[in-house]
Amino acid sequence: MQNYNFFQKLLHSLFFNIKLINLLLYELEKFFFINKVNNYNNYKHIFITGLPRSGTTPLLNCIFKSEMFASLTYENMPYLFAPNIGLAINISENFEKKIRFHNDQIYFDLKSPEAFDQPFLNLTKNNLNEFSNYVNLILHSKKKERYLSKNNKNYLRINELKKIFPNAIFLIPIRYPINHSNSLFNQHKNFSSLQKKDKFILDYMNFLDHHEFGLNHKEWFKPIKYTNHNELNYWLEQWYLFYNNIYDKFINQKNVHILVYENFSDNFYRSKITNSLDLKNINLDLEDRNINLKNLDFDNDLKLKSINLYNKFLNSNKFNTNFT
Repeated sequence: MQNYNFFQKLLHSLFFNIKLINLLLYELEKFFFINKVNNYNNYKHIFITGLPRSGTTPLLNCIFKSEMFASLTYENMPYLFAPNIGLAINISENFEKKIRFHNDQIYFDLKSPEAFDQPFLNLTKNNLNEFSNYVNLILHSKKKERYLSKNNKNYLRINELKKIFPNAIFLIPIRYPINHSNSLFNQHKNFSSLQKKDKFILDYMNFLDHHEFGLNHKEWFKPIKYTNHNELNYWLEQWYLFYNNIYDKFINQKNVHILVYENFSDNFYRSKITNSLDLKNINLDLEDRNINLKNLDFDNDLKLKSINLYNKFLNSNKFNTNFT
């Protein structure tokens, strides 16, 4: 979004604010292409989901580099609802690679994958049968057979997605709670500042239903004790509530893999992941894995409870048997 000129921002704003345009585009897309696409519902698609700042974007980028998958990319903006028509009419020149607003050393350009399928699910009211058409249209546009998605809200619909894509794999990264909650808090402050300076950033993230942090933040779970978004303990409590829910629902579910952020640099661990996903070897080496954060104002009971939950994940049979 930092690459857009005035006219590009105006065009994007039309798609952000007029739902009928997106619906009409999708109907045109189906009219011209739906009878040409193959049905790939039984293929081994990958859905990355979970809390942001847990390594979801590096995971997405690394898997995408295998060149085995189709994903929505920045070249699909703003024509997200018409992946085939949009690529034909999009005249944007490939912009220079730039670092994300997150300032986390992750760069992107027009060919970079991003979390862009949530607006479709919102507008079609989570009609997953229609979503399967959409996925197959994306695959047709990119000439691929496997779909790769990063959508932080898909943890809410894993069981429903499994019915449509029975062989799909779901990846949920988990990160040490102290580092993770601090990273979330820092990004909340970062995006709040950016959105105050530029309303287009706020509009952009609202359209994509990205409410992870910033002025438009929405909690994942109803807070129990901490309600102030500008307090570090709010983010730690949300971490605990989120992963406690994940543990209860998915720790033993087939094809749902909880990946440890801190282990991504381990060669053996990485090879187990790539073999399980039928991938070429990929580099999952991430920064800021084991930083010891001191003198942060955490609720000690909440901190201990969160660390115990993290260790509960690590000590579960899931990690011993999942990637054999």
